[in-house]
Amino acid sequence: MKPGFVYILTNKNNTTLYVGVTSNIVLRVRQHKEKHMLKAFTAKYNLEKLVYYEAFQMIGDAIGREKQLKAGSRSKKVALINSNNPEWLDLYEEVKRAFGGFDYGDEEE
Repeated sequence: MKPGFVYILTNKNNTTLYVGVTSNIVLRVRQHKEKHMLKAFTAKYNLEKLVYYEAFQMIGDAIGREKQLKAGSRSKKVALINSNNPEWLDLYEEVKRAFGGFDYGDEEE
């Protein structure tokens, strides 16, 4: 079974949050940054800064966590980000170093 990741993106001013799930976090965040889907929510609101992610051995676990996060309030998401990334830095380079060598196939979500 494929591994999975749940992630949170925001814009440069940290005003809008997006929770997503993927089996290839490096590719998926790059797609957000390059605005592959121009009409998508993330492209419309310039959500391309990765501020939080979790890795799972199975994609099903990541999907469950995504649902849990999406059901939570904005304040819970902000608290989660603050506890792991208090400066709200873009974690994309970290993710590329940690997971960039793994090829889980090209996905389009």
